[in-house]
Amino acid sequence: MIPDADPRERISRLESQIERLTETAEWCRKIALIAKVAIGAGLALFAAIFVGPVQASALSLMIAAILSLGGFVLAGSNDTTAKQTAEKIADAEQERAELISGMELRLVHDAPRVLH
Repeated sequence: MIPDADPRERISRLESQIERLTETAEWCRKIALIAKVAIGAGLALFAAIFVGPVQASALSLMIAAILSLGGFVLAGSNDTTAKQTAEKIADAEQERAELISGMELRLVHDAPRVLH
């Protein structure tokens, strides 16, 4: 950020950044769910192959391996992204709070109430 910029402008930019990062965090939650489903499906397919309802073929074994291993890789990568995003959100919120606390705010007195 530009240190000499107007604090209100910097706060506005930070709020936009926080909003974008929050959307990224929401995507991370969705991807985490997809990864868990993939892991579960892969492990369920492995179980079905070993118990007997699904014939053990090269294709079924590859699909089970791809789902389970791919899910684990996706979960690990996504977890890292989610943690980094949460740190960025916390940093931006802290900077915004510091800017707001450093501003000279004026109290707005109650305006006279006009009844119509």
